[in-house]
Amino acid sequence: MSRVYLKKATLTSRSEEGETAKVVAKILADIEIGGETAALEYATKFDKYDGGVQLTLDDIESASALVPRKIKDDILFAHDNVRRFAEAQKATVADLEYEINPGLIAGQKAIPVTAAGCYVPAGRYRHIASAIMTVTTAKVAGCEHITVCSAPQPGVGLYPAIVYAAHVCGADKIMAIGGVQGIASMAFGLFGQPKANMIVGPGNQFVAEAKRSLYGRVGIDMIAGPTDSLILADKRADPHIVATDLVSQAEHGYNSPVWLVTDHRPLAEDVLARVPSLIADLPDLNRENAEAAWRDYAEVIVCSDREEMATTSDEYAPEHLTVQADDLDWWLNRLRCYGSLFLGEETTVSYGDKAAGTNHVLPTSGAARYTGGLSVHKYMKIVTWQRSTREGSKAVAEATARISRLEGMEGHARSADVRLAKYFPNATFDLTANG
Repeated sequence: MSRVYLKKATLTSRSEEGETAKVVAKILADIEIGGETAALEYATKFDKYDGGVQLTLDDIESASALVPRKIKDDILFAHDNVRRFAEAQKATVADLEYEINPGLIAGQKAIPVTAAGCYVPAGRYRHIASAIMTVTTAKVAGCEHITVCSAPQPGVGLYPAIVYAAHVCGADKIMAIGGVQGIASMAFGLFGQPKANMIVGPGNQFVAEAKRSLYGRVGIDMIAGPTDSLILADKRADPHIVATDLVSQAEHGYNSPVWLVTDHRPLAEDVLARVPSLIADLPDLNRENAEAAWRDYAEVIVCSDREEMATTSDEYAPEHLTVQADDLDWWLNRLRCYGSLFLGEETTVSYGDKAAGTNHVLPTSGAARYTGGLSVHKYMKIVTWQRSTREGSKAVAEATARISRLEGMEGHARSADVRLAKYFPNATFDLTANG
């Protein structure tokens, strides 16, 4: 490899896992024991909000009335795109029935989880799109009950556009409670909702730790770290667009890595020169996040050719991967490790984050090496079944008995023996382990 780092990260994205885990463990234990009372106490402490937790239909209608018509139209546009893509995804998984051997039939069923819990962040930024992404996919999957939890604004309540988005996308219950206490409320079935079978959605390190701690008791989409993005660009790429896209993702948070990988050093140098002024032009909070992310976590890497670029990208396994380079089909067929792929200048991560139709809840911190992001499939269990005629079970019973005895599992063997004895009383079988 002949990679050249024109900019190297000075920090790596690591949360204070030990301390965070201790804090989260105590909160979860307190709420599991203390129930709604404990959850409300933590809501008052962390959300700084003592209003009603469960939104009524009147609350939803009042909040929706505060959302401008144009924003409602944008939310409906994004919802429609996400819904139609989710429906297309769902169509790729079908129930099936297959005759393995004469008389022995096995099958598959896709069954949605009953209750889904969707967390919508509203701290640093108000993630309206997260309500669209998480609720819509759960609805398309066929979940019978969908709860949304989001952190209220102190003394005010939930951000109106989040309420509207959650409602039109199909949420059955919307709750003004955030953080660990929101996750716990969904997991433990507080405030009149069923216990969630699956909890999804992004959040800060405390939300992520709560999901990690509860995993096994409930399903989760993934354990998420800080968002990250990588751009693959060749000499044909527009340096201003590349730089703008890097900055747009760096604003997520102080520890959100962004990476540029190119085989054209002049492009890399041009982008490096442009980024500081683009960051300086952002509003205060956005600028602070982007400055820190760019300073401490960003990297600019020059490779010898596109194959080395692709190899580098697969090693990083980014959450978001953008290709602004020639021959997009080559990249589509070559790249292996990413959460979501954006091919060509005409699309961008921001489109996927908000309204294009693909989901923005994606694997971070290299997890794209082994998993994809949130989809309609995450809410569905692929289960199997079988049935058989007596004749069809004969060969399976013989094999089961012998394999079981070889393993030392005599009880398993006898469950096959009794069927052979009942169904074929006049037959002789050698069911010993060395038979």
